[in-house]
Amino acid sequence: MTARTQRTRLLAAGAVAASVSLVLTGCGSSKSSSGTTAGANPSATVAAVTADPALAALVPADVKSSGKLVVASDASYAPNEFKDDKGNIVGLDVDLANAIAKKLGLNADVQNADFTSIIPGITAKKYQLGMSSFTDTKEREATVDMVTYFTAGSAIAVKKGNPDKIDPKDLCGKKVAVQTGTTQAQEITDVRNPDCVKAGKPPIPNDGDKFTLQTDVTTALVSGRDQVMMADSPVVDYAVKQTNGQLEKIGDTYDSAPYGVVVDKGSPLSPAVQGAVQSLIADGTYKQILAKWGVEAGAIEKSEINAAKS
Repeated sequence: MTARTQRTRLLAAGAVAASVSLVLTGCGSSKSSSGTTAGANPSATVAAVTADPALAALVPADVKSSGKLVVASDASYAPNEFKDDKGNIVGLDVDLANAIAKKLGLNADVQNADFTSIIPGITAKKYQLGMSSFTDTKEREATVDMVTYFTAGSAIAVKKGNPDKIDPKDLCGKKVAVQTGTTQAQEITDVRNPDCVKAGKPPIPNDGDKFTLQTDVTTALVSGRDQVMMADSPVVDYAVKQTNGQLEKIGDTYDSAPYGVVVDKGSPLSPAVQGAVQSLIADGTYKQILAKWGVEAGAIEKSEINAAKS
């Protein structure tokens, strides 16, 4: 398992926190962070998307009459979803949400939401879709539908030069920053710390130093509060590049798994969204969007509904 499941914010103090925020171009704040990654071109133009009548016919009448899809996203996870310097929510998931909506003859209304509130918001009919780097898991599929659209793995970052000689396969006793409720956080609790105990080693303190926002996880590592950061692979790659050489990735990306668009369980929107994603893959729009954000390595060829293996 990888990527996020449910995401206390670091209340950084003093000159160190201020300087870190400047270095990260907003990464210490929930309000803004630059999403540029190597090979990315956020100003790139993506081909206009036109509605597919057959897919639009699958949209429930109440959604169709509203003319929009309300999409929830936690805008602290660049380059997938984040706020630009004007406060607009942008990123891979935002562009895909807009394209999916257009395929269905609708417009996307992307709303910022705390990560842990998104799935409950879907089941309560507050939102129609959740697009916020959710990994498709069987546990989630018991509550909501997941429509696959991207693949990501887990990755680990440390300070440049790895001054603490961190072994990515052995984090026992290390101070590890992680976003609350992510599968990386679950990995610490369910796998890494039990393994540390079995080996007679000290566990990762507190099952990880947890933060509500991923931007604050990065800040905790840059500031020296923590020794290690665990997150999704594209997010770690982004953090390494945006910190101007202060961080580095160690070890390989592991436990790759698909992201899924969250849809209410059994909703007719699920096949509509799946069809829209597949159509975007077929017509090349999907690859254009991934290239815009420099994340082509996560491309999939086939979108599926509830295809989790674990």
